[in-house]
Amino acid sequence: MSLKLGDLAPDFTLPADSGKPFKLSELRGQRVVLVFYPGDDTPVCTAQLCEYRDGIEEFEGLNAVVIGISQQDAASHVAFKKKRALPFTLLTDADLAVANQYGAKGILGLKRACFLIDEAGVLRYQHVELTALFRRSRAELVKALEKL
Repeated sequence: MSLKLGDLAPDFTLPADSGKPFKLSELRGQRVVLVFYPGDDTPVCTAQLCEYRDGIEEFEGLNAVVIGISQQDAASHVAFKKKRALPFTLLTDADLAVANQYGAKGILGLKRACFLIDEAGVLRYQHVELTALFRRSRAELVKALEKL
């Protein structure tokens, strides 16, 4: 069953880069920019997440929290965050179970995908890339958040 706009975003618990479990539903009351990305420190993923980092104030000003999800473990995430000064949480979806729930699991691993979830936990925007070479810009996501 695929997700549709207006659906309640599937809740999940995944390990965070902090070493603690992260539960999506604990962010109720805030908007969430959920970003599935294929890999830490890869060229397109780095450009994408650094673009979000560079505009983090825009997201925060719209009551939005950015959360990144990939298959890499916490040690990889910690090194990537430190190297790139990323100010948001990175989660590990080792078996791609959460990616599968969101339609972001591909034949060869993780697809690049973005979801916007509103304060009530409802899916308001989704884009799953057919190829890992393209990405959603910060401007596009901010515009979508402003429309919520």
